[in-house]
Amino acid sequence: MPSRSSARLAALTVAAVCSAASAVVLTSPAHAASVRVHDVQGTTRISPFAGQKVTDVPGIVTAIRTYGSSKGFWLQDPTPDDNPATSEGVFVFTSSTPKVAPGDSVTVTGTVSEFVPGGASSGNQSLTEITKPTVTTVSTGNAVPAPVVVDENAVPDAYAPAGDTAAAGSVNGLTLDPSKYALDYYESLEGMNVQVADARVVTATDPYSELWVTVKPNEHPSRRGGTVYGSYDSQNTGRLQIQSLGSTAGFPTANVGDTLAGTTTGPLDFNQYGGYTLVASELGTLRSGGLERETTQKQSDRELAVATYNVENLDPSDATFDQHAAAIVHNLQSPDIVSLEEIQDNNGAKDDGTVDASETVNKLIDAIVAAGGPKYEWRSIDPVNDQDGGEPGGNIRQAFLFNPERVSFTDRAGGDSTTAVGVTKVRGKAQLTASPGRVDPANAAWANSRKPLAGEFVFHGKTVFVIANHLNSKGGDQGLTSQYQPPVRSSEIQRHAQATVVNAFVKDILSVQKNANVIALGDMNDFEFSGTARILEGDGELWSAIKSLPKSERYTYDYQGNQQVLDQILVSPAIRRDCGLEYDSVHINSEFSDQISDHDPQVLRFRP
Repeated sequence: MPSRSSARLAALTVAAVCSAASAVVLTSPAHAASVRVHDVQGTTRISPFAGQKVTDVPGIVTAIRTYGSSKGFWLQDPTPDDNPATSEGVFVFTSSTPKVAPGDSVTVTGTVSEFVPGGASSGNQSLTEITKPTVTTVSTGNAVPAPVVVDENAVPDAYAPAGDTAAAGSVNGLTLDPSKYALDYYESLEGMNVQVADARVVTATDPYSELWVTVKPNEHPSRRGGTVYGSYDSQNTGRLQIQSLGSTAGFPTANVGDTLAGTTTGPLDFNQYGGYTLVASELGTLRSGGLERETTQKQSDRELAVATYNVENLDPSDATFDQHAAAIVHNLQSPDIVSLEEIQDNNGAKDDGTVDASETVNKLIDAIVAAGGPKYEWRSIDPVNDQDGGEPGGNIRQAFLFNPERVSFTDRAGGDSTTAVGVTKVRGKAQLTASPGRVDPANAAWANSRKPLAGEFVFHGKTVFVIANHLNSKGGDQGLTSQYQPPVRSSEIQRHAQATVVNAFVKDILSVQKNANVIALGDMNDFEFSGTARILEGDGELWSAIKSLPKSERYTYDYQGNQQVLDQILVSPAIRRDCGLEYDSVHINSEFSDQISDHDPQVLRFRP
């Protein structure tokens, strides 16, 4: 996935991020006489007054937003109707700092708009707003309407209704059923003052001063305090994003398992980076859950330890080398083989034709030695300039580190960026035609994406084939809170094609040597239950070893309140059945606000 510092895209069927934002195109405006906020909101996601001018809409100002490109205030009717589907709150977009204060009783005249955060192409739901407002203050110092308490009893267990097939799968025109669907429940509170209490943090504070909590503490909990995403039908309805209406300087720096103790209160907004968001005018007090980084077990003399670790766009200018080295040496216990993903070239994102990454890798190796680890050797193949995706100019690639005191690498000439590695039979055993080599690099499946790196290793006289992968990211997929239900996962088309190529290569090895030790590992950018994983596994050629863990421990990444699997180590039948494998997802990054990568490394130990 792209770095969080470069884009807020990531793992879980995310919405395409557009710099522009748009509004729903509607009919020519008409004029509506005085209406209430619940009339403006209506019983579906689209206002019945969208595109029309409304006059003297009354309400109490509950909060104001004075920053960013969406300045304005939230208006709430203190006299609600009796329909739970109609929200009593609405955002009034002023474009400049609003001249009202919380507690003001006002009337608003303006045009109702359906604003789509991220632009129409994102597939996001829209936010009902009153724009170009004329605001009249009636009185000041009024009580702000009491917040609606959002808790585990209030939020339905079903996530979203199926979209209307006559509207391309959109839920926009469906009547809201807030007692049945979580997304309908949150939509019925759009713009209203809401409150959560003693909410557990399930995604750590990010660089944008955002975090996620759950109002359902028993909903698919991980043993370390998060919420596990275990299937496409388990979206986890209790997740809610928290931002602050005040200064971000005071925003809590929280890790997974911490708690926002007491009450957190503010209007319920909707944005392109996660959907429904409580924008807090009052934040709870951070209470630490005491989460600590994990350390895996050291491999025995007879065990081969193989790891995968996405080091997130590592280049020589980064300040994280010592931390990555300490993680590899201490938390991962110096694995014998490490597949690194997102190694950038020697000048990082500078796009000047440089593809060599020797400075990047050697700087990491030196840092590992300084941290008390082994003097790793390494193998990789430079990509063709600007052909493998990732950050422009960065030329990310996979690289193998290996400890020559424990394992040897079989060097076999012929591997380069454009030549496909093959499999031959030598004395009854499988052998790569080149080592290292790239798997079918000219295949269209790898367009603008990282090509797999294959290598032959020997441990205690046994050959182990390792295929390092970094499959196509989820960028461009519709978000879980999309107006289209179920959301479209367009990126998996390419990922499925890539998985087919990798599986075919593993089949080539196993057709020559049925009992070959084969490992395909890396940032697969997809879940262990996904179609991508099923294609990789094929008819038993591979098996995702993270499935050896309890479901509550299956995660390598934390996104929008969902802990999920993106990084995997898949093994051939010989390793799965006969080698006493042990698997560990080593949680050192994804749950922490001070992460050095957004991925947790994975370690497999087995006896070839």
